[in-house]
Amino acid sequence: MQSIDLDELLDRATRAARRRTPDAELRGLRRLEGGVSSLTFASTLVGDREDRPVVLKVAPAGLAPVRNRDVLRQARVLRALGRLPGFPVPDVLFEDAGDPPDVPPLFAMSLAPGESYEPLLDVSDAPPTPADVAERVRVAARALATLQSVPPRRIGLGAEPPAAVDDELERWRRLFETVDADIAPGHERLYARLAERVPAGIEPRLLHGDYRLANMLFEGPRLAAVIDWEIWSVGDPRSDLAWLLMHLAPAHVFHEDRPAADRAAGSLLPTRDQLWDEYAGARRALGAADHELAATAADLDWFLGVCCYKTASTIAVIWKRERKLASPDPKLVTAARHLHEVLAAGHAVLDRTSTTTLPTAVRSSSAASASAARSSG
Repeated sequence: MQSIDLDELLDRATRAARRRTPDAELRGLRRLEGGVSSLTFASTLVGDREDRPVVLKVAPAGLAPVRNRDVLRQARVLRALGRLPGFPVPDVLFEDAGDPPDVPPLFAMSLAPGESYEPLLDVSDAPPTPADVAERVRVAARALATLQSVPPRRIGLGAEPPAAVDDELERWRRLFETVDADIAPGHERLYARLAERVPAGIEPRLLHGDYRLANMLFEGPRLAAVIDWEIWSVGDPRSDLAWLLMHLAPAHVFHEDRPAADRAAGSLLPTRDQLWDEYAGARRALGAADHELAATAADLDWFLGVCCYKTASTIAVIWKRERKLASPDPKLVTAARHLHEVLAAGHAVLDRTSTTTLPTAVRSSSAASASAARSSG
């Protein structure tokens, strides 16, 4: 990946902004964390009614801007989601296609207020209150229900080809194939169990790909924006739902011990069944029928197992590179040490009996629907 001349980048972004607002100017660039496939900067947009903070996303120079490096694809999904009430995302302000690979594409979006915090994984000097965290995850579940209440074509993404239900599983298998044999030994057994019971897919929806509190900005309990859309796709909606549910009790860790305030922050989180009820209630309010909810709840344990496999694969491939450094990141040292627990969690979720796959409320409504159908027949 080539280095980027920041002065040249600032000039090019300013020219792109002026195609929208003639007297606009971008001032200053500060590198931000977040996203691994593109560069992210904070800046200030001057001359657009009032000075406003913005985020500039830039594809890496010297590489083809495809897949998760395609920042203009991220801009496209943000524009589409801007038409979906009740699901806040940053506003796209301007973009420039560049001349890739040497002149990378870029786009700018509004900098939403708030903080991101993953309650059972992160460490913060000032973590949010337990009540705020508990409400945040409920808000996230309701927002996901809003996102999944509409087919992609309703927001202008109908041309996006849907992924097969096992595409996620195969993606992480391919990553695991690049990992040294002494990292996460036995991962093949979890893959084999998942591969032999791939469920049928349900009607596809827009997927974030990493839907959890760490990729959201909150002001207190209020959701300001869902961010980091690098790996969005269209596919089985249970993928995002399971990912959110998994983070209520993640098996992976990045700290052997966390401060008391951080431990307290996640102490009031709802259970998985309670969060399902929050999600299902919001879907019903948006018009979902019981049979749709039953289909969404079916085989959730399989998707939770894939979440564990995905987590283990991601940590393993990062650790493969990190452990070659003279001073590896202590968080990744800890995460690698606990990889066997992540794989064990995947096996444990597959060991559950089929009767626990559907949350209680859905099992009841599904049974009632089936009984009504038999009576009418």
